[in-house]
Parts: sequence; C-alpha cells; structure tokens
Amino acid sequence: MPEGPEIRRAADKLFAAVGSAPLASVWFGLPALKGKEKLLRGHCITAIDTHGKAMLTRFDHGWTLYSHNQLYGVWMVAAAGTRPETTRSLRVALETQDQAILLYSASDIALWKTEELVRHPFLSKLGPDVLDKRLTAAAVARRLQEPRFGRMSLAALLLDQGFLAGMGNYLRSEVLFEAGIAPLRGAASLTPDERKLLAKALLDVPRRSYRSRGIRKAEGMRAEYITDTPEGFAFKVFDRQGLPCPDCGTPIRRRELAGRRLYDCPACQK
Repeated sequence: MPEGPEIRRAADKLFAAVGSAPLASVWFGLPALKGKEKLLRGHCITAIDTHGKAMLTRFDHGWTLYSHNQLYGVWMVAAAGTRPETTRSLRVALETQDQAILLYSASDIALWKTEELVRHPFLSKLGPDVLDKRLTAAAVARRLQEPRFGRMSLAALLLDQGFLAGMGNYLRSEVLFEAGIAPLRGAASLTPDERKLLAKALLDVPRRSYRSRGIRKAEGMRAEYITDTPEGFAFKVFDRQGLPCPDCGTPIRRRELAGRRLYDCPACQK
C-alpha cells in the first residue's frame, strides 16, 4: 500500500493536471455515485489534499470527493478523452477540456459536503498527518506519552493510523533506525531523550521521502512510486536484509512484526 508521501506526491500531480479549471466531464463507475455526476460538472477543483493515505479532492461549491487507494487503487493522468491501456477497472474520471485524472481499482470512494467531513467514519479516527507542516516534534512526543499508545510496541504503534496518519511499513523501519530504537520497545519505555529522537524522526523521515521524486528501486514497491534519479529516497535498512548497516556494518535483519516485514540493525537499535 502506498504511504503518506506517495499519496501526497500523487495529489500534487493530479492538481497540477486539472486544478482550477472547470470540469467538462465527470464519470463515476460506482452505482452509489452515478447520480452525483451532474453535481460536479462545470465546477472547479480548488485543492487536492491528503490526510494520511486518504485523498480529498475539494470543489469550489462546498463538496469533497473522498478516496482511499487501499491495496490496489491508483490514480492516473491522461489527455482529456483518452484512457491509458490497462486491465484495471475505472472508478472515477474527472476531465477538464485538456486533461483527465482517473482513479482505477479503488472501492472506498464517497462524495461528502466539505463541512461534514469531520464525521467521516475513517477520517474521524485518524491521528495528525505526519506531513502536516503544523505538526511539531513536541506534539508528537506528547502523543507518545499518552496511555493509549504507551501499551503498544513501537512496531505496532508506527502502523497505527490513529497515532500518526500517513505512516507505513517502509517508513516504520526507516524511522526506528534513524532514531536508534529497537522495534519491540514500548512507547512507555522510552526515556525523554529517546522520545525526542523518535518524535523528530517521525517527522523528518516522511517529509524527506515526500520531498524526493520517488523511491529508489526496492522489492515490493509499485512501479509508479519508483525513480532512478539521484533525488530518490534511499532506504538505509528497509529491503536491505543481510547487507551491512550504513552506520556500523552489522548485517541488517529482517523480521515479521505486527504482520508486516520490518528491517533493523540489531547493533545500532537498542
């Protein structure tokens, strides 16, 4: 599943293609949304925001299209009136006179009045977005001290979207390595200094990934998130099982923790 940085980069690309221009065509593939096509036609997309792994396409008349890619969804950009060659099922097509943005294979899609999004059953349960510029390391450190999170191992906590939205599997490994903290530690066990280090890494790593042009080639990463440019986000431990730790040379370890693969350095992370 794409993580927060990948969803945010996709949102930027989509808005660059169709933002601020009136929609000439709107098409929904899900029966529950078919009757909403006329509601959006002729209106402009004013922003495409993200909250964690959810995308929020905002319109100029007070409506927002919520979508979540889940495992298989993907957005694409094409010239208006054209469709890329794919075996995926088209779910959403929003077209201006020049460009189209197309959502394939997703099923978690809904149209909401913007003012009512606070009651959305998924969004309302999310923690702060790690890419939100207003979120500070001090605020993250305070969340780490909350009793509801202190009982969890860090391996599980860093995948919990109720803690911080937008975190995911590769970010989990990279954040814990940068902070020098072992994944099976509990949040309640952290010293004040460790808490500060982890809080800082929880913001720095996802934001560094977002600023990149994509991820350098790695196992299990979808092609649309991969780049071969020098600006790509390079993993230090994720997908590097058996390779030397960049800091101490100890072979990187791979384990299955909280149901997902996790990589760490057994020497550097305590």
